[in-house]
Amino acid sequence: MTPPAAVCLGESMAVLIPEPAGPLEQAESFRHSYGGAESNVACGLAGLGVPAAWVSRVGADGFGRRLVEQIAAHGVDTSAVGYDPARPTGLYVKETGSGADHPHDLGAGRSRLHYYRRGSAAAAMGPELLAEPAVAALLAGAELVHLTGITSALSDSCHRLVRTLLAVPGRLVSFDLNWRPALWAGRDRQALRFLMNASDIVLLGADEAREVLGTDDPAALRKLLPRPGVLVLKDDGHRATTIAQDGSTTAEPALRVSVLEPTGAGDAFAAGYLAGTLRGLPEQARLRLGHLSAAAALTTAGDLAPAPPAGLTGRLLAADAAGWAAVTVDAAGFHPAGGR
Repeated sequence: MTPPAAVCLGESMAVLIPEPAGPLEQAESFRHSYGGAESNVACGLAGLGVPAAWVSRVGADGFGRRLVEQIAAHGVDTSAVGYDPARPTGLYVKETGSGADHPHDLGAGRSRLHYYRRGSAAAAMGPELLAEPAVAALLAGAELVHLTGITSALSDSCHRLVRTLLAVPGRLVSFDLNWRPALWAGRDRQALRFLMNASDIVLLGADEAREVLGTDDPAALRKLLPRPGVLVLKDDGHRATTIAQDGSTTAEPALRVSVLEPTGAGDAFAAGYLAGTLRGLPEQARLRLGHLSAAAALTTAGDLAPAPPAGLTGRLLAADAAGWAAVTVDAAGFHPAGGR
């Protein structure tokens, strides 16, 4: 396997999806899947041709073995994933609405995640993980390490792990805020500002920025986070904007998408943007590659989606503003002006 250019570190969990869709109390069975922000990004990078590794801990149980196998099947290096014999693999249930007339139905197209992760194998990760030979070997050869605010909130030891990684010089570190209020309940959210300011690339949603930092204004964010080389501000389905250290901005509108399932789109955007960064693409093209990856995820059931065909991607990255704006995306694929 090609040595990874990117290492993504964080928890991935087994997922149970009720069938049929609707309130949990009406579920007849559960379909088994998996998910996790950092492993989603690793899979997205691999799908875009960027060698990627995922580092984590899972339980020595069937849930853990299966999710590692599934992530590896996407071409991700899982050689540094460890199995904890004493702690379980984290689990969440993904409830989806059916639109049926029931007081507890979420509504068609909506979903809610119910987490059962306290005391998981990944929550026990700490700085000592970095000394393990398999982990150290991956990190030594990586151009980029990708982290999220989720990992830091899992436990005090995970927070120390993230801070230790951020203090190691010599490589790019990207940090996706991935704000999870429930995980940060009772914890000091100001720690997130420190972690973002210690990173090289920071990705955050405009809603997250307002919640955690009190503003989504680019100039104000730069005053709060002066150190990162670039801030990437995502405004839902409207646009994404990069904010350089000197305060200059580059904005690119999102594509027009018929959304099937929103879960995983943020991770897909991160994978696209980071792939463009590792390839040395211009800022506009990095944002477009993020939008293309997010659009594919939005029109697919589940967290992960195949990358758009390489030829089409190249064409859309090079399109003028009018050509880009004319693209529509639905479950059947990408529809640029003038056909494929």
